[in-house]
Amino acid sequence: MIARLLAWLYSVWLSVQRDKSKADVNFSLYPQLHSNMDRGDGNVKYILTGDGVGSLFLIDENSGDIHATKRLDREERAIYTLHAKVVDKRTNETLEADTEFNIKIHDINDNEPKFSKDLYFASVPEMSDVGTSVIQVTATDADDQTYGNSAKLVYSILQGQPYFSVDSDNGTIRTALPNMDRETKENYQVVIQAKDMAGQMGGLSGTTTVSITLSDENDSPPRFANHTFRLSTLESAEVGAAIGRIKANDADVGRNAEMQYSIVDRNGQDMFTIISDQNTQEGVIRVKKQLDYEKQRTYSFKVEVTNTYLDPRFMYSPNPPFKDDAMVRVTIEDVDEPPVFSRNPYIIEVHEDTAAGSFVGVVSARDPDADNNPVKYSIDRHTDLERLFNIDSVNGTITTLKGLDREMSKWHNISVVATEISNPRQTTRVPVFIRVLDVNDNAPEFAMYYETFVCENVQSGQLIQTISAVDTDEPLVGHKFVFSISSSNPNFTIVDNEDNTARILTRRAGFSRREMNTYLLPVVISDNDYPIQSSTSTLTVNVCACDSRGNMQSCNTEALLSAGLSTGALVAILLCVIILLMIVVLFAALRRQQRKKEPLIISKEDVRDNVVSYNDEGGGEEDTQAFDIGTLRNPEVMDANKLRRDIIPEMLFPFQRTSPIKDNADVREFIHGRLHENDSDPTAPPYDSLATYAYEGSGSLAESLSSLESGCVEGDQEYDYLSNWGPPFKKLADMYIGKDMVRET
Repeated sequence: MIARLLAWLYSVWLSVQRDKSKADVNFSLYPQLHSNMDRGDGNVKYILTGDGVGSLFLIDENSGDIHATKRLDREERAIYTLHAKVVDKRTNETLEADTEFNIKIHDINDNEPKFSKDLYFASVPEMSDVGTSVIQVTATDADDQTYGNSAKLVYSILQGQPYFSVDSDNGTIRTALPNMDRETKENYQVVIQAKDMAGQMGGLSGTTTVSITLSDENDSPPRFANHTFRLSTLESAEVGAAIGRIKANDADVGRNAEMQYSIVDRNGQDMFTIISDQNTQEGVIRVKKQLDYEKQRTYSFKVEVTNTYLDPRFMYSPNPPFKDDAMVRVTIEDVDEPPVFSRNPYIIEVHEDTAAGSFVGVVSARDPDADNNPVKYSIDRHTDLERLFNIDSVNGTITTLKGLDREMSKWHNISVVATEISNPRQTTRVPVFIRVLDVNDNAPEFAMYYETFVCENVQSGQLIQTISAVDTDEPLVGHKFVFSISSSNPNFTIVDNEDNTARILTRRAGFSRREMNTYLLPVVISDNDYPIQSSTSTLTVNVCACDSRGNMQSCNTEALLSAGLSTGALVAILLCVIILLMIVVLFAALRRQQRKKEPLIISKEDVRDNVVSYNDEGGGEEDTQAFDIGTLRNPEVMDANKLRRDIIPEMLFPFQRTSPIKDNADVREFIHGRLHENDSDPTAPPYDSLATYAYEGSGSLAESLSSLESGCVEGDQEYDYLSNWGPPFKKLADMYIGKDMVRET
């Protein structure tokens, strides 16, 4: 009980002495704990446990004095719970039960107010009423709000008067002056102070800065700095071209500074327009109609400017109206202009029968400048490739160079060029459309090709064809054609339908293809224009076989022939043709069989005059195994009685060949002998035959050139005699003699 009472007294005393405890650096002594069991003989020991014991609180175990090791801060922790007990030092026996007590830290004003930001930004519309809320700024105090006035704040304005004020209780900043104009001053720096202790002396304070900007309102009208603008432009300026800019000033910004311009005077509205450049807010004056220095040289008109978006709050203010005007004077400068035609384009009509050199029309142009220079005329030949027209270069008279034909071309579009004589660079073109008027110079003709037929069993007066006509001419009152045929025609007649068509009727009944299968009917077609034109068109009428209802079946003359023969006759003719074809084929086969004979060469070994054919590569001149060289050197070993195998023998006893010429006679004699044998051979065919001879011959001065049976070598030969055979052999001798000399060396 005594300990708890002491603890309560301690908490009260601690709140009074807190400032002193914060000033101490080392241990601070607080009222002690005392137990009834303590007799003062030193046998009692005080033990302290709980929050912060050892680090923040220490107790003297002999006396019960409590010490704080460092300064206490309520904002860190406001209550500490501790436990104290008393034990016997000798026996460590508990003399007094564990006692719990709380140490409560009472607050003092040791924390100043703090704002959440060091710098605030806010805006308020210009021209706002007094008391218009701008922004609310609040501060916080870490001290105990429930204990005294340590956390009770009061707001005040240190900088920013007399434009703004602040609510002392909640920190709301409001406007303090009326008609604050952004154009006069746009930005304001306001310093707000928050002070605790209810603003009393000795309280702590904190400050913050608020940057306030006046937002723009459309309270300033546009104004021209100069109420007179002078512009100039050439008279050749194109329609829509910009000739100058004017600008008004508006102190507002953004959307409130957008302006639109307009021309007020009628004089300026007819010739010029003005638009607003959204980027620069300038008025751009453009040409609306073509200018002419010779007609008017200056223009004066009023231009008015207003804001695009108006604020009704300021439209009726005592300020001047929200618009302004200025005078614009435009001076037109003269330029050398090209000629101007009196019309554009020209449309001229001329008849197609107009002769070459006839008058077509006249074009006229003049120089619009004050000098009125003379002009000359010409035709652009790219538009008159056929050179149908000509123009007088002085007076612009157009004439024809050739006759015109409307049926070839109904319109001719040419370009006429007018050029100043003093300045050929000044030219003007004008289109001239020449329409060729129709003249009745073409006769009508059939509208199409008609395939007309008449039945053999036709009746008199029956319709066989309806015809119509066309005419390339175009009369003003329309076409009217008249159809007629010769009245002496015994077969057909014509009836005019009075609608540019006519009917062809039969004049008699019964037509026969055997008598005449085609009739040519001349039809005369005339028009009603002046002069009257007519032509004769021929209608071909074929006679055809028809059924009882008048449907055509056949118009061919071949069908007429087939119709005259019976079916049996046609079958007989067909059989005869087939039999004849079979006889011809059989005869051709027999002739081919009779002409078939044994082939000239039966096998590869059957070669004329023992010529051996082989496909393997030989060994050169010394190779004597592939064929019998003796046969070439001794023709007498050949079979003298060998029969010709290119034809079949027809004699019982074949003709006996004579033996070859003995002793290797001259080749010429050998060939003549063989030729005589073949000529005398009755078994020879009556056609040319090629015989191959392989006999080398003898009797030449050079003897045999072959080295197959030569008994000497190349080095034993003498070549001097070759020099006597002429220049070719002399060269050969030099080659061999030179080779021998090299070998000897």
